[in-house]
Amino acid sequence: MISKDRYYKGFEVRALDEGFKVEGYAAVFDQEEVMYEFGGIEYKEVIDRNAFTKTDMGNVVMNFNHGGKPVARTKNGTLALEVDNVGIKVIADLSGTEEARKLYEEIKGNYIDKMSFAFTVSNEEYNQKTHTRRILDIKRLYDVAAVDIPAYESTSIQARSFFKVEAERELVEARTEIELEKAKYFYFGGNDGN
Repeated sequence: MISKDRYYKGFEVRALDEGFKVEGYAAVFDQEEVMYEFGGIEYKEVIDRNAFTKTDMGNVVMNFNHGGKPVARTKNGTLALEVDNVGIKVIADLSGTEEARKLYEEIKGNYIDKMSFAFTVSNEEYNQKTHTRRILDIKRLYDVAAVDIPAYESTSIQARSFFKVEAERELVEARTEIELEKAKYFYFGGNDGN
């Protein structure tokens, strides 16, 4: 279920030659991704390599497009999440249900080759000069989902909202600064009164 308090981000998935298993990376650390563009400015996001240090990953499900019945889950051992030096590695066994096996076949046939994950953030930084949001701590990982359109290519409502707000705030600050400079110019003699 897509929720306004969660962020969604994409990754690739591939079928393995071991039964009905698939794997991919839910997050790649310290890699900038453009999440939104506004007024010719690219707003980027980076997942810090320590962002998952305290993350609750105790009951994560895998599904399709963040909805429907789970096809794998951490609680029953059909979904494994590993933090390694690259990012969050996902390994799922899709042999358990008919829906899971159908999804496996779609992944194997390259009909579906992207994934997304849903999470909440507990700590982040924003660099106004580089327009980069750095996610420092992820509070909870809710799901990993095979998707037909990955979140990072289309941007999610949550990511778009964050970056749109930042872009609009920066635009207001720039306009305010221009207006202040104009006022200083006229007030301090930039205008000779003629």
